[in-house]
Amino acid sequence: MSASRPPRARGLFHHVELWTDDLAVAAEQWGPVLLALGCEPFQHWPSGRSWRLGDAYLVIEQSPALLPGGHQRLRAGLNHLAVHGGHPAVAAALAAGWTVRVDTGEAVHLIDRQGFELEIVLHDGEPE
Repeated sequence: MSASRPPRARGLFHHVELWTDDLAVAAEQWGPVLLALGCEPFQHWPSGRSWRLGDAYLVIEQSPALLPGGHQRLRAGLNHLAVHGGHPAVAAALAAGWTVRVDTGEAVHLIDRQGFELEIVLHDGEPE
């Protein structure tokens, strides 16, 4: 009887999809941060873009099915997205026009121009 191998480890998420009112602004702000986090461009179509890291990817889309009203992180739905990262990703975000909402020293919460919040959880020993 042979021992069964555990399945290959995967992250929790297959993909996350964020709908945006302005794809150009979202790609301009999210792209540099995702690249600094080690993601690579994955998909590109007229109404969306995606970036991949390992088995997971993040989609930003300006869907034709989008209802008007804009994103509001304090309403029901996504409050923020938290990722592992470091100071280079924070610097990329600031250079792309994000603003700091909170810096705890262990994580930096950033807001983009459309109101999405990204929390970058800083790695121990990450150089500043």
